[in-house]
Amino acid sequence: MKKLILFGWLALSAVSHAQELFTMPKGGQSRVSSFENVNGVKGNGGKTNNGAKGNAFEGLKAGESKTLLETNSPGIIQRIWVTIGDRSFKMLRSLRLRMYWDGETKPAVDVPFGDFFCANLGRLVAFQSALFSNPEGRSFNCYIPMPFKKGAKVVLTNEGSTNLSQLYFDIDFLELKKQPEDMLYFHAHWNREIAGAPDKDFDLLPQVNGRGRFLGVNVGVNVDSVYGNTWWGEGEVKMYMDGDTKYPTFNGTGTEDYIGTGWGEGVFMHQYQGCLVADAKKNQYAFYRFHIPDQIFFYHDFKARLQKMGGGDDPEVKALQKKGVLLQPVSIIGAHGAFTRLAETPYNLADANFPHGWVNFYRVDDYSATAYFYLDRPTSNLPAIIPVQERVR
Repeated sequence: MKKLILFGWLALSAVSHAQELFTMPKGGQSRVSSFENVNGVKGNGGKTNNGAKGNAFEGLKAGESKTLLETNSPGIIQRIWVTIGDRSFKMLRSLRLRMYWDGETKPAVDVPFGDFFCANLGRLVAFQSALFSNPEGRSFNCYIPMPFKKGAKVVLTNEGSTNLSQLYFDIDFLELKKQPEDMLYFHAHWNREIAGAPDKDFDLLPQVNGRGRFLGVNVGVNVDSVYGNTWWGEGEVKMYMDGDTKYPTFNGTGTEDYIGTGWGEGVFMHQYQGCLVADAKKNQYAFYRFHIPDQIFFYHDFKARLQKMGGGDDPEVKALQKKGVLLQPVSIIGAHGAFTRLAETPYNLADANFPHGWVNFYRVDDYSATAYFYLDRPTSNLPAIIPVQERVR
């Protein structure tokens, strides 16, 4: 009986997905915006060079902005594809991607171009996930549905000091007659923290007000070499929602645990979770987690944080503290799994009776993150992106 129920559920699921493929929305018009037909105007593509590939790309000079899409009707962006000639870290962080919904002057998306597409730290890796892909390490694809009720505008700005000679793009979208009233708008926010107090958690997503859904995050870490060979990724992800104050509703167990692995973090690429960069020699890590099957909704407010915490064996941690390295022990895993909570029972690392074992400790590394979420309004209370000089340092 259980097998029949499972088979029936799978069959219904398959039929549902199949129906999506052959069901047409009322009045839906398929459009693609590219330099060959900006805004996807009907019957207006390929006018240059007698239709023989006359405007496949354009440049983007330092300080210049280009509007990749502007439409004044209801619709939904279904896919974004971009490739650029200069894919250096500096260019990927200098390009500023903004998206506006329903005629608003404040963008719902305001992020560095590369980080938005999971090219965190400027490291381009071939991968495929549920929301983003980079087939051969040379392009940028996004499949997140981005609906709007009155219109949309997508702008790319070169805030760097170097001209970009080649920019190619496609934005695939549908024009629709109407959107449902309870539709949610797509948003994305980028944050970076290089310094700061070790016991102050890093904001993956600062507090956002409204009703919506947290879709996920991609994170990059430049590990500070001052901490030697100790592990950086003991920090827990915490999500505060709907009035949470000191303590969150969602509390994970460790950084690599959050993306579905354990006991360290190597390279892997799955639909909803992955680690694209695990470079111990260059002290760089980049990873993602998308909450698609495990939906996270909020009804009043939401924020997500990651503790800046690492760990190492007690002799190495003691040596670091003796050198004056900034750290703060918080717990020890001793023999046979014995756990000592140092925040409750303080110990000095220099004490002769300090327990032996693995010491978890607050530390300071360079974190950056792009958070993706839906909200019941086309703008949010979040601040604008930080200046380009701070993004590329």
